[in-house]
Amino acid sequence: MATFRLNGDVSSENLDAIRPVLAQLLDGQVTPTADGLHLDGLMEGADARDVNRRLLSALRRIERRTRLRAEWTAAGVKYRFFDYAFKSERPA
Repeated sequence: MATFRLNGDVSSENLDAIRPVLAQLLDGQVTPTADGLHLDGLMEGADARDVNRRLLSALRRIERRTRLRAEWTAAGVKYRFFDYAFKSERPA
């Protein structure tokens, strides 16, 4: 298992309902923004796709229309995702 640092943004119809899930899964800070929530924290997983999928799936169980723009960093590499879709990989 690797530890991934998350820098991302969540938007949802029901932010109050997804905050407890974020507090449970993410070891870090959740900050309100004009468009939703900004996330900065850590999660452990096998790879970036795994942690992204686990986080978004848990959030969508609560509110189906939740969107996640995430940048996961581990071992000197940044992985960018929009919802479940992998967008890019580059050196950190």
